[in-house]
Parts: sequence; C-alpha cells; structure tokens
Amino acid sequence: MSQLYNGAQAAELVTEWRRTISATSAAVTRSAICKWRSRGHLPVAGLDDHGRPLYALADLAKAEKATRDRALRLARAE
Repeated sequence: MSQLYNGAQAAELVTEWRRTISATSAAVTRSAICKWRSRGHLPVAGLDDHGRPLYALADLAKAEKATRDRALRLARAE
C-alpha cells in the first residue's frame, strides 16, 4: 500500500513542492487541504485510527496542480 498523509503532513508536503517551483510561493495550510477536500478536488484515500482523513500522494499532486493552474489563469485575466 502506498504512503498516505494526514492533513498537516499533506500541507507541509505541498508547501515544499510549491517552494521548489517558486521560493516566494505561499504556504499551504491544513485548512486549505480541508477546503480542497470539501470542494471535491481532493478525495479521501483512507482514515487514520481516529477517523481523520488521509490523502494519497498522487491525489495531492493533482489537487495542487489544479489549484496552481487556476491561480495562474486568474492572475493572467487581471
């Protein structure tokens, strides 16, 4: 089974990705991860021992890319 990440771990990982692309990128918070989930951009891949959602690496990458692409489109439209 592949590695699954809780909300805090997911936020830290996605922040690292974004800062690899651009050092000035904003941090991704745990609440942003929750918002991606509630908006349907990030599926829950499992639950931890306390019933909290866990996320798959590939799903995190897709959600981050979609979010970044949307932000870039909006920035170009201004």
